[in-house]
Amino acid sequence: MSDIFHTIILTARPAAGKSEVIDFLKRMSPERRRAEFHVGEIVEIDDFPYIWEKFEEDKILEDTGRERIWTDKKLYFKEDWAWDFFLLKMNVAFQRHLATGGSGKTVLFEFARGGKNGLRHAFDVVSPEVLSRAGILYIQVSYEESVRKNHRRFKPELAHSVLFHSLPDEKMELYYKDTDWKEIAPDMQGTISAQGAQVPYAVMPNEPEVTDDFAKLEPALKDALDRLWKLYRK
Repeated sequence: MSDIFHTIILTARPAAGKSEVIDFLKRMSPERRRAEFHVGEIVEIDDFPYIWEKFEEDKILEDTGRERIWTDKKLYFKEDWAWDFFLLKMNVAFQRHLATGGSGKTVLFEFARGGKNGLRHAFDVVSPEVLSRAGILYIQVSYEESVRKNHRRFKPELAHSVLFHSLPDEKMELYYKDTDWKEIAPDMQGTISAQGAQVPYAVMPNEPEVTDDFAKLEPALKDALDRLWKLYRK
C-alpha cells in the first residue's frame, strides 16, 4: 500500500478553513508533508472556479443583450441541479487525473454543500471512482462561525479567488445554515456508506479557530489526518 492518501474529500461550510488547510499543506516541504501528513504532490479539484465561471458567463450574456442561463440577476442559481453539475464537473476532472497515472500525488477534492443540497446527496453524485479512493476530512464550525469568517476573508478586488471570495448573508443562510453532516457522520471519525463504498472520515474542529495560525493548525490537522489515515489504510 502507498504511504499517502490517493484522494482526500475536503468539505465543510464556507469559510470553515478548507482553503487555509490547503495553503498550509502546499507551503510544507514535500518530504515532510508525505512523511507526517500522508499527502503527496497536491492536485486540487475545487468547484469554486466552475461556479465563478458561470457568474462571469451570465454577466457576459447579459451585457451583450442575451438571456442569463445559469443565474438570476442576484446570482442565485435558477436550478438546484447546478450544484450537481459542479460535482459532475469535478468528477470529470478526477477522471482526467486518473488518466495521467497520478503516482505520488494526492487529490484534494474540495466543495461545500448545505441546505437541501446537502452532503448526503453530494456523496450520491460524487463518482464511485472518487469515493473508492478517498478519505473525507470534514472541518467543523458552527453556522455563526462560518458567517463570521465569511465576512472577515472578503476582499472585493479578489472576489474571484479561492482564499478571498465571500457570500452575502442571505445566500449563506439559504444554502449553508443547515447541514446534514451530523446525520451521516455522528462521531469524530468513522465511515460513511455511499454508492457501495465505505468511505472513512475524520473531523477537524476549527472553533476556537486554529486555521488562522499555522502553529495551531499543524497539530490539529495532523491529529485529524492521523485518525483518518488509520481508517484509510485498513
